[in-house]
Amino acid sequence: MALVGRSWLLLVGFILFYVIYLLFGALIFSTIERPMEDKLRHDMEVLKKEFLNQSCVSAASLENFLLKVLAANKYGVFVIRNTSATSNWDLASSMFFANTLVTTVGYGHSTPLSDTGKAFSIFYALLGVPFTMLVLTACVQRLLYPLVLAPVTLLQRSGLEPRPATAVHFVLLLFLVVLCFFVVPAAIFTRLEESWSFLDGIYFCFISLCTIGLGDFVPGMQPEQKYRTLYLGAVMVYLFLGLMMMYLLLRTFHKMSDVHGLTTMLQLPRCEDSDQDEDREPIVDHGESPQRQTEKGASNHLEPGSQVSYNTINRG
Repeated sequence: MALVGRSWLLLVGFILFYVIYLLFGALIFSTIERPMEDKLRHDMEVLKKEFLNQSCVSAASLENFLLKVLAANKYGVFVIRNTSATSNWDLASSMFFANTLVTTVGYGHSTPLSDTGKAFSIFYALLGVPFTMLVLTACVQRLLYPLVLAPVTLLQRSGLEPRPATAVHFVLLLFLVVLCFFVVPAAIFTRLEESWSFLDGIYFCFISLCTIGLGDFVPGMQPEQKYRTLYLGAVMVYLFLGLMMMYLLLRTFHKMSDVHGLTTMLQLPRCEDSDQDEDREPIVDHGESPQRQTEKGASNHLEPGSQVSYNTINRG
C-alpha cells in the first residue's frame, strides 16, 4: 500500500513539475520575444503608412492584397519570387513533404491546398507514422549490440564496474551523436544556406531531430538552389539517421537507468521487463568453460530473442 501511495505522489510531483516547467518557459519566451514582436509590429505600421502616403492605393485595398499574399505564403507560394521559384509539389519537394509527415517533423513550409490532399494526408500519415516508428525500432534493435552492448562489455572487461561503465558509455555515445548529428551537419547547413548562421544550423538540427519542426528554418527553400533534388534527398537521409540515433540514445539512457536503479526508485517500468530471467545473468559467466561459452553464444545467435540484453549487466 505504501508503494502505491509513493507511486501516486511521484506522479503528482511529475505533473506539477511539468506545469511549472511550462510556466517557466512561457515567462522566459514572453520576456525575450514580446519586445521583438512589438518592435516588428511598429515597423510594419510605419512601413504601411509610408507606402500609403506615397501611392494612390487605399488602405482597404492594401489590406485585402496583403491578406491574399499571406494566405498564399501559408501554402508555400511566395509573391516576391514566385516567377522563378520551383514548385512546392514537384517530385523531390513532395517526397520531402511526405518524409516530414511520416517522421512527425512537420515543418509546415508547404501544406496541402486541396481537400483531397488534406484527406489523403490523414490516411497517409495514419499508416506512415506507425510504419516509420516500426522501421526505426527495427533499425535501433540491430544497432543495440554493436553500439551499446558490446562497448559496455569491453569497458567492463577493462576493469570498470557496471555502473561506471554504463555511465562512461552513455557520455561517449552522447558526444558522438552531438558531434555527428548536430555540430557537423550545422556546419554543412551554414555553408549551403546563405542566410543561416552556425547557431541557426544547430537550432534547425535540434528542432528537427526532436520532431518539434517549427518550420522557421527549412533547407532547400532558396530560389534557384543548385542540386536541389540531391540536397533534399540528403536531408531526408539525415533526418532518418538522426531520428534513429536519437531513439538509440533514449533507449541507452533508459537501460542505463535500469542498471543504476533510477527506474526502480522513480516507480517507472524497466526497459526490458520481459527479460527478467535474463536480467539476472551477467554478460560473461566466469563459471562456465570457454567451450561452453562458445556453444552458448552460437546458440544465442540461432534463437530469436535470446541475444544478450543490456539488463544482463550486473549492477555492482
